[in-house]
Amino acid sequence: MNETREFHYRLPGRAGGFRPGSHPGTSFGAGQQFALHARLADHPDPRRVDLRASLQSVRGEWLVRLHLQRVAVPVHVVVDVSASMCFGKRRSKLEVVADFVAALGYSAFRSGDRAGMTAFDAQAREDLFVSPRHGRGSGDMMAAMLRAEAVLSRTRGANGRRSGHGNASGINGLARAVEPLAAKQALVFIVSDFHWPLDGLPAVLDTLAHASVVPIVVWDEAELAPPPHGSLLAVHDAETGAQRTIWLSPRVRHQWEAAVSRRREELGSLFGVRGLRPFEIAGAFDADALSRYFIEGTA
Repeated sequence: MNETREFHYRLPGRAGGFRPGSHPGTSFGAGQQFALHARLADHPDPRRVDLRASLQSVRGEWLVRLHLQRVAVPVHVVVDVSASMCFGKRRSKLEVVADFVAALGYSAFRSGDRAGMTAFDAQAREDLFVSPRHGRGSGDMMAAMLRAEAVLSRTRGANGRRSGHGNASGINGLARAVEPLAAKQALVFIVSDFHWPLDGLPAVLDTLAHASVVPIVVWDEAELAPPPHGSLLAVHDAETGAQRTIWLSPRVRHQWEAAVSRRREELGSLFGVRGLRPFEIAGAFDADALSRYFIEGTA
């Protein structure tokens, strides 16, 4: 298990709400960023009287300084726990996601935010739902749930029972999982390998129109390129359990690499039209890389 690493996230704009936190907010309160002057009669707080501004007031009114408060935001992670997420050359993708979720919970705690989790495969997984909470160990708890799910999924696969997406069921499960987040202001991480048809994804993003969405694309290194050596590769479909042998001819290798590139472009284009940038995790979670992602996105 990797050591939990903190990363620093930022929102692209000001957040609503009144709960004190670390993010620039839109409400007035005990902040340090000056917003405007207002009449003392409207905001009766003599501690904030600005004598210089009051003496210069045309109407001769007592004026107070109003500041914008820094606020906390709820953080939600929506995790794909379908059979394909249990694939991995060294560690399963779901175990790598567990590392990310542990870091997210700790980072949210350090920022004064509440973190929660929901999951999906062909449907919303109520057994993996965690309501947003503020606590040092909330990320470790959610990560432990995902690691336990990875073990159970491997057991189901060994016994021939799969919980795969099956055509468009992956997007259907995601749509159900995000329904409780509709019209809510929050920071939402959607974590998946996106190995399902993307036609329904725009509708899901429309559901989250009020939230700041961060797509996390999780792939294993073995998915990104064919093995450099050997001509035959035995593979099995993580979703259906079907097995077959592939002859890795130069043509197949080229098609493999082209398919990966095409999928990256499809995801980049789909999210890009909404001003979103997917963050890719391949093999292991890098907290520093995710911090850079947020810094570059808000610079």
